[in-house]
Amino acid sequence: MTSSDFLATSPIELLTPAEAERAVAQLGVILEACVSEGSGVGFVLPFSQSLAETFWRGRLAGLMEGSRHTLIARHTGAIAGTVSLELAPQPNARHRAEISKLLVHPEARRLGLARKLLQEAERLAVTLGRTLLVLDTVTGDRAERLYPTCGFVRVGVIPNYAVSPAGTLDATTVFYKDLTVK
Repeated sequence: MTSSDFLATSPIELLTPAEAERAVAQLGVILEACVSEGSGVGFVLPFSQSLAETFWRGRLAGLMEGSRHTLIARHTGAIAGTVSLELAPQPNARHRAEISKLLVHPEARRLGLARKLLQEAERLAVTLGRTLLVLDTVTGDRAERLYPTCGFVRVGVIPNYAVSPAGTLDATTVFYKDLTVK
């Protein structure tokens, strides 16, 4: 299957809170696989499917409140990737949102799915009146190379920002994208 074939069969869906609750196990599979292969997404090893599902259940409140929006991509019926848009709640930041938990199952990588999820998150942000996106990622990670190709501007690096799944301190690179600039 080519990358374009995969993308053509992978529609992006916005999860309702009820759908998200039903998807906890599948989202947990993706998160557990990403952490187990070393992705720096907020967790350390050992990490289990149970911990991953607990994490996703904890995010349901944000979906119900409308402060978080989670998109998924399916392939052959299963969730293959996800990204969340976290809306800044402060009165002086209602134009801003954070991209979080852009995750693609390791078996579905290098097919353009992360880029497609990111593009849909941007469209959703604009629909919600958000014009500035921010995010951070582990310095040196494959995602750090993706974001500039999607129009994100590198702000800088924070050293020793977070503990990696393996237990070492990793730097993080901060990015932003102004959605009013074409």
